Amino acid sequence: MASSRLRIGTRASTLARTQTQWVADQLTARGVDVQIEIVETSGDLRTDIPIARIGGDGVFVRELERALLERRIDVAVHSMKDLPTAETPGLAIPCVPKRATPYDAFVGLAAPTLAGLPPGAVVGTSSVRRVVQVKACRGDLVTKPIRGNVDTRLRKLEAGEYDGLVLAGAGLERLGLAGRITQVLEPPVFAPAIAQGALAVQIREDDEVARGIVMSISDEPTHMAVRAERACLRTLAGGCLAPIAGWARHDAAGILLLDAWVFEDRGTDVQGIHATGAAGAGAGGEHPEALGERVATGLIGQGAERMLERARRMVSDHSRG
Repeated sequence: MASSRLRIGTRASTLARTQTQWVADQLTARGVDVQIEIVETSGDLRTDIPIARIGGDGVFVRELERALLERRIDVAVHSMKDLPTAETPGLAIPCVPKRATPYDAFVGLAAPTLAGLPPGAVVGTSSVRRVVQVKACRGDLVTKPIRGNVDTRLRKLEAGEYDGLVLAGAGLERLGLAGRITQVLEPPVFAPAIAQGALAVQIREDDEVARGIVMSISDEPTHMAVRAERACLRTLAGGCLAPIAGWARHDAAGILLLDAWVFEDRGTDVQGIHATGAAGAGAGGEHPEALGERVATGLIGQGAERMLERARRMVSDHSRG
């Protein structure tokens, strides 16, 4: 790493640049000289086709990781939920800043809530997890895929292409658009994506200088929570496109709690299974990864593997269509 400047890579989208600027501002306030580099990703360039057809997991991170490995940048900032659970050799994530809201949000045009929409109303989302949960809430609603950045999606809503959108609440908040949220979608009625609302600050594994710098803005409770969620996802062998949800947080006593869900659209209805756990007590307590693996094992015992295999076939069929 250049001694005089920390080069931080980001995707080109407005949200990605806003998130990266926040990280840069935190480091600048600590006396770090920062330079932001824009790296275009395949997921941003191809907004005309489903993510699964582009390549599924990692479409928003591969080029940034390549830039890190090729030493064109020193740090990459990602939305944690975009990162595959399999770590890229040679790279590390020592820093996870304090999490924004993990919840999804409804931005309503025809009505302020999902429950208030008229029968047959069109809800925009391209997430399988969100699609099946919308259907579970209101089987009479129509879901319609939508791609593009947040501003593009909101313009499509205002143009009347949709009656409402389901988006990540954190993205709207970071863009200063929290006022557009008409309903916060919270568990257990609506469960969030794994690691939603969290940022990942990634470096080369052997870059101890960058590690020391970025660790100054890491938040340990958030890091522990997303480690548990991602361990659950990894144990289930589910990617970011799978209908898996998870939510880890610390209670008032400091105990790490994890809830996880797997959903399946059976054509006529939605089946959802749920498992929960708390970090064990004892010397040092249970590692977050152990908690995630234990909760995933509970889901597997309820038939999660069978449900996810059917979901993977559906995603594959949809991407070919």
